Amino acid sequence: MKKEYFSILIPSWNNLPYLKLCLESILNNSTYPHQIIVFVNDGSDGTLDWIQTQTNIKYLHSKQNIGVCYALNACRKLVTTNYILYMNDDMYACPGWDAHLWEEIQAIGHPNFFISATAIEPIASSNCAIEYDFGTDIDTFNKTALHEQFANFSMNDWQGATWPPNIVHRDIWDLVGGYSIEFSPGMYSDPDFSMKLWQAGIRYFKGINKSRVYHFGSRSVKRVEKNPGYYTFITKWGITSSTLSKFYLKRGQPFNGILPEPTIPTYIKIKNLFKTVLAVFKKNKFHLLFN
Repeated sequence: MKKEYFSILIPSWNNLPYLKLCLESILNNSTYPHQIIVFVNDGSDGTLDWIQTQTNIKYLHSKQNIGVCYALNACRKLVTTNYILYMNDDMYACPGWDAHLWEEIQAIGHPNFFISATAIEPIASSNCAIEYDFGTDIDTFNKTALHEQFANFSMNDWQGATWPPNIVHRDIWDLVGGYSIEFSPGMYSDPDFSMKLWQAGIRYFKGINKSRVYHFGSRSVKRVEKNPGYYTFITKWGITSSTLSKFYLKRGQPFNGILPEPTIPTYIKIKNLFKTVLAVFKKNKFHLLFN
């Protein structure tokens, strides 16, 4: 058997055309062999029937949509490699995407890291993404143009890895307990995972410029009933997710090594205190109304 380098976890909720494209890109554009694990949420659109015919892909299934947090944690029991990579089903992996991640992991030489690939998006969702339109959906996707041009966009390696595709050593995953189920079905679970890593002592958060994927953009998030993750994050950590991004992770800034301890301005501390009190009040009010 060939050595598998990463265990790629892909939660999917009735998104079969995009899932097929995502898996096609991994199988065709990866430099190394990887273990692929798909969690099928519901699957009544044909996903479950189709995934059962794919002998080279492991899968788990829930009759209902249980969200990404439960799905990712459930997939952990099937992981056979040292590295857990989380990818969205509406992403297309560009050629050589995995080689650049593996090269970085080898250069780091220890498991205390969190690294992300760089997304190309029709409308950039953050300063960590490259904005270029190769199609907003399956029907308008221009794969030929993407293959010709994806490596030509200028971009630095960047601080603050958070969003998928991201990769972490499985020992670090286990140390922080995977993704927190209080954020189910998933909104704000990404910054929460980064904050848990920070609390565990991880300071190497790096976005890899040359590892690139095309991201159509939140195909499942647009359909799901969202959890109040913004307030859950504040009440859990006592800061906003934007404070984490800007002052802890320095997300989007050019990468220059290990992150220092954050220096939080006084006005930000006051703002976070006010928002924490407000979030606790809203949370308690919600419980009083519905319990």
